[in-house]
Amino acid sequence: MSRPPGRLLGLAAVIVAVLCFSISSPLVKWAETPGAAIAFWRMLCAIAVWWIVLSVHHRRNDAPWPTAATWRRVAPAGLCFGANIAVFFTVINRTSIAHAEFIGSMSPLLLVPAGALLFHERPNWRAMRWGVVSIVGIAIVLFAGGDQGAATLEGDLLMLIVLSLWVGYLLSTKWARRSRIDTVTFMACAIPIGLLSAGPIAFVLARDALWPLSGRAWLVVGLLTMLTGIAAHGLIVFAQNHVPVAAIGVMQVGQPALAVFWAWVILGEQIAATQVPGMVLVIIGLALFTITSQRRPVPPPIAVTPAEP
Repeated sequence: MSRPPGRLLGLAAVIVAVLCFSISSPLVKWAETPGAAIAFWRMLCAIAVWWIVLSVHHRRNDAPWPTAATWRRVAPAGLCFGANIAVFFTVINRTSIAHAEFIGSMSPLLLVPAGALLFHERPNWRAMRWGVVSIVGIAIVLFAGGDQGAATLEGDLLMLIVLSLWVGYLLSTKWARRSRIDTVTFMACAIPIGLLSAGPIAFVLARDALWPLSGRAWLVVGLLTMLTGIAAHGLIVFAQNHVPVAAIGVMQVGQPALAVFWAWVILGEQIAATQVPGMVLVIIGLALFTITSQRRPVPPPIAVTPAEP
C-alpha cells in the first residue's frame, strides 16, 4: 500500500532539515572566525529574512502584526535562543564536533521530566531506561577518544551550558506557543530578542574579530542564514503537518553522526575506533527513548471485587 504524497514530502523535508542542521557546526569551525561573531551576524541576517517573510505573511493572510503581549510572551524563548547560538558557536572552536554534537543530543533526557513538571505531561517513564543507554554511550564518546578532534574539557563543560540553554529555549517556546502564536510571528519576534543576549556575548568574546569578517566567514554567515535560519526550521514546521512528532524526533537522532561525517569531510577531524560503539549506543538509546516516551503507559488492571449476596 503506497504512502500518501503528503507523508512522503514530510519525510523528505525532515531528511533535508537534518542534513542542514548537521552541517552547521562544521561550517562554523571551517570559518576560522570566533563563533560568537558568526552567531551575531547570522542572527542579524536572519532577522532581515524573517521580517520579510512576516511582511508577506501579513499581506497575504491579513495577519496582525506582533503585539506588545506577543513580544513579552516570546521574550524568554528569544533570550535563551540567542545565548544558545552564541555560546554553541563559540564551543565549536574549543572542542571536537563529535563531543559537541553528542553532548547536545542529550536534550530529550531533560525535556521529558521537565515537561512533566512544568506542563503536567504524562510521559512513559519506562523510556528513561533507554536514556541510561545513551548516557553510557556519551561516556564512551567523551573518554575513549583521547586527544583526537581537538576535544577539551573546557569545551565539554561549556556544552553543558549550551544544552541547558537549548532545553530552556524549547520549554519557553512551548509555553509561548500555548497562546497560539503562529510560527512566522514567533520566529520574527524571537530572533530580534535573541540578539539582546547574543550581542553582548559576541562583543565580549569576539571583540576586534567582530568586524570586519573575512570572505570565508561571510560565506558561512550566508550559508547558515539560509540553511538553518530559514530552510531547516521551515521544513520542520512543514513536516509537522504530515509526519508524527515521534518520527521527526527519531530521524533527528542521526544528526550528531552526520555532523561527525561532515567534520571529517570539511575539517579532516578524526574519530577513534573506540568511540564508535559509544556513538552507536547514543543513537540507539535516544531513538528507543523517543519512541517509548511517546507511548502512553498501560494502566494496571482494576481488581473487581464480587458483590456480596
